[in-house]
Order: sequence, then C-alpha cells, then structure tokens
Amino acid sequence: MAIEVGTKAPDFELRNQHGELVKLSDFRGEKAVVLLFYPFAFTGVCTGELCALRDELPKFANDDVQLLAVSNDSPFSLRVFAEQEGLEYPLLSDFWPHGEASRAYGVFDEDKGCAVRGTFIIDKEGVVRWTVVNGLPDARDLNDYVKALEAL
Repeated sequence: MAIEVGTKAPDFELRNQHGELVKLSDFRGEKAVVLLFYPFAFTGVCTGELCALRDELPKFANDDVQLLAVSNDSPFSLRVFAEQEGLEYPLLSDFWPHGEASRAYGVFDEDKGCAVRGTFIIDKEGVVRWTVVNGLPDARDLNDYVKALEAL
C-alpha cells in the first residue's frame, strides 16, 4: 500500500543515470519534488510518460520544483535510455538494494520485481501532498501533476 498524503516522505539516496548520488532530503527547504516511480526503461508506456514529461519539463523542473524519476533499472541502462530519448532530468536507479526506495513508498510489485506507476508530490518541507498510483499498463495524466503543484 502506497504511503498516504500528509506522511513525511521517506528519504533515499540513489544513483542517477550519470552515477551521481541524489538524496531526496537535499531538496528539503529548497524545492518541491515530483517523485515518479515507473516500471522499466525502454517499455512503451514508460517511454511515453517520460517523454511527455520531457516535452513539458519547465512545469516539472524549475526554480521551485524538481522532477525525479525512479525505476528498478541499473544506472547504466538508464544512461542509454536517457541519451536515446533526450531525457535531461534525473533518472534514478532503485536497482540495488533492489527496490528499496520503491518499497519505502509502497509501490514495489513483489511478483513482477519492479515498481508500479506511483507519483508523489512532496512539498518543500518533505511532506507528501498528493499521490496517484496506477497499475503497470495504465499511464498517468500529467495535467493532474500540474494541478497538484499549483495547489502547493
């Protein structure tokens, strides 16, 4: 079960597609965070969602907001995926320990070995203010993220 609105967002430290460590708490007091979990790079629905974010990036990565996309892929495959699709925002690897961050947010599918489509809007104080969780085949609506960010 996914963590609920009003919950303090679990901190994590994950490597991005360039091998750099990214810690959620580093954004505390500075930016709200759109934390997006997705199953796997190179799959149809995931590629569509992440490219849609790329195309609307100024809404999700600016002076007030940071977009972080997390999958259970290795950082090496995320780098190739990012280069292939022109994704310039952080793609974080929840590869090892496998699914640790996904489990902390309650979006890890133990049977499939990957995260489901969970999105969490986290305010500058580190509190979850909005969330949506969709099944593996169901894409999310970016307009819902925009509305949630406007409500912060």
